[in-house]
Amino acid sequence: MFIVLLRFSDNKDKAGQFMEGHKAWLERGFDDGVFLLSGSLQPNPGGGILAHDTSLADLQGRVNGDPFVAEGVVSAEILELAPAKADERLDFLLG
Repeated sequence: MFIVLLRFSDNKDKAGQFMEGHKAWLERGFDDGVFLLSGSLQPNPGGGILAHDTSLADLQGRVNGDPFVAEGVVSAEILELAPAKADERLDFLLG
């Protein structure tokens, strides 16, 4: 399982130009079953994604395909988490 942090760079003002592409990129991640959750970091320094059922190398490639990343609107950090315990509703993540 991975946590992807997308933190705005000095090019944050370019976000509007690439928002539709970023939304389409997020939708592909959900459609492919890789993204479980996405949302804004508070108080809005960027966004975050919870990803699973992928390798680090594949996720890095996917993240590099985000127009926000490709255009320098955000910098990406990928954290790998090895789940050891979960609420029963999230047991599928322990597999």
